[in-house]
Amino acid sequence: MKNVMKKAVAILLACILIVGVTGCAKAPTKTERTGESAVNESKSALKMAWYAPAPHPYFDEVKKGVEQFIEKEGVDVTIQIGPDWTQASENEKVEALIAQGINALSIYPCDASGANGLYDEITKKMGVNVVNFGTDTSKPTAASFAVGTDVKKAAYDATEAVIKMMGEKGNLVNVLEVLEDPNTALRKQGVEEAVAKYPNVKIIQEVAGIKTQEEAVSKIESVLSANAGKVNGMVCTGFVTTVGMSQILSDYYAKNKDQKIYAIGIDTDPGVMKAIESGIIDATIAQNPLGHGYISCMLLKLMNEGYKAKDGQYFINSGNVLVTKENMTSFEKDLEKVTDFILLDLTKTYLSK
Repeated sequence: MKNVMKKAVAILLACILIVGVTGCAKAPTKTERTGESAVNESKSALKMAWYAPAPHPYFDEVKKGVEQFIEKEGVDVTIQIGPDWTQASENEKVEALIAQGINALSIYPCDASGANGLYDEITKKMGVNVVNFGTDTSKPTAASFAVGTDVKKAAYDATEAVIKMMGEKGNLVNVLEVLEDPNTALRKQGVEEAVAKYPNVKIIQEVAGIKTQEEAVSKIESVLSANAGKVNGMVCTGFVTTVGMSQILSDYYAKNKDQKIYAIGIDTDPGVMKAIESGIIDATIAQNPLGHGYISCMLLKLMNEGYKAKDGQYFINSGNVLVTKENMTSFEKDLEKVTDFILLDLTKTYLSK
């Protein structure tokens, strides 16, 4: 009898709180729920957010995957993009989301080590499920999964492809984006490891600290001017830098018709694809940003339904494709197939009840 009274009081208090907030909520018709009703109640308790630290074209593409998830799965997701690439700002914004009741978070960590302090706080003390997208945090981490591209290997493969085009000799320019981004550090390692395999290839100059297309154009133009006639290849491992490279090489070839700089970038901006089609650049690495958004949110949904991460399963490689003239019209379907396969495989390989 005492337990029944406690339950009744708890329900009454909950109803008072809801009415006070919304002004129109109705009390549930039953005080106990079993079977399908219990499952639906568990799902309704899910409050998910997707957080990106700052405006960036990559995040625009990932957001499309989140929006597809919302539409297809019928789950509300709070979408928020922060003001800058600092962990302090990310901590502040995420803590505000948690204070609003968010209990499932798909997030791009600003700092591979610093984000772990935030994760420890919200997972262990507040019960929030966290999934990294696009990049990873240092181990050990309280994040349940990371969904993204194996960015170091992608950068390695892109660099090696450029080197092969160069005939395994000559000077290479390595164009990076923001060094504070954990992915940029990994891409830098991938480029340098690939170059180290070829004794007749050297990095003639590294360019970094690029946040905007204007900065990319300006810095790449300066490198080409400072090394006139000496650059044989260029690798850009960021979206913004690739777009900038496409623009500046178009202008460069208009003035230097007898010179060739082999170039590979990353991501598939329309300007980049047009540059490949016209021969301005040779290839680009297509990531799977829609998969980064959709898969990370699906993991959070399934964990809310009672699934738990399997031991030894953490990083989910969402796939990437080297895009050239030959596969420009088919690569997107290839990435969609990868996403669909991963989604079907989540409860087999990565999660269990």
